[in-house]
Amino acid sequence: MPRSADHPDAEAPSSEGGAETVAPEAPLTARGTTGALASLSDLPVAGLTRRRIGLLLAALVAAWVIVLFARQVGEASEASTRADGMRTQNEALAATVSALERELELIQRQAYIEQQAREYRLGSPREIPFILADGAPRLPLDAPGTAASRLGALTTATTPLDSWLTLLFGATDDPAAAMNRPIPSEPPTPEPSF
Repeated sequence: MPRSADHPDAEAPSSEGGAETVAPEAPLTARGTTGALASLSDLPVAGLTRRRIGLLLAALVAAWVIVLFARQVGEASEASTRADGMRTQNEALAATVSALERELELIQRQAYIEQQAREYRLGSPREIPFILADGAPRLPLDAPGTAASRLGALTTATTPLDSWLTLLFGATDDPAAAMNRPIPSEPPTPEPSF
């Protein structure tokens, strides 16, 4: 932009050889009265143009929009995670409720009530209550009514002689020796006496 001659820091024509010299600008006074700035190009900050200020403002607005968008995406992701956790928790609670309903049906049956009454010695008059001592030995694996005999698990067959010997002399200390005894394929049949 050409400067007018009435402007205080306008260029003065040189008297020598037609070469123009530029007069140095007058420094600003305390109140800045050297003259009013005509446009942004008169700003003393180097490299600060309208275009750069516009780009800077556009970049700040774009960064602000990106931050807001990222925050919204994060909140949506967190809400989705919470919803999945609540669904899982609801499924677990539904399973617990159904298990408790089945248990309620079970404990309301008369057979269950009678079984629990036997624990407090409130059974029928025909029943004989008994209690195992605290230090009672464990039942053998082949005891009647145990799970092994009910489920058809393989049991070792003992001969009648072994049963009598165990009753008379007690169990053997070496279980391997007891297992190595020959077991007859079928029990001996008594011979008829005439």
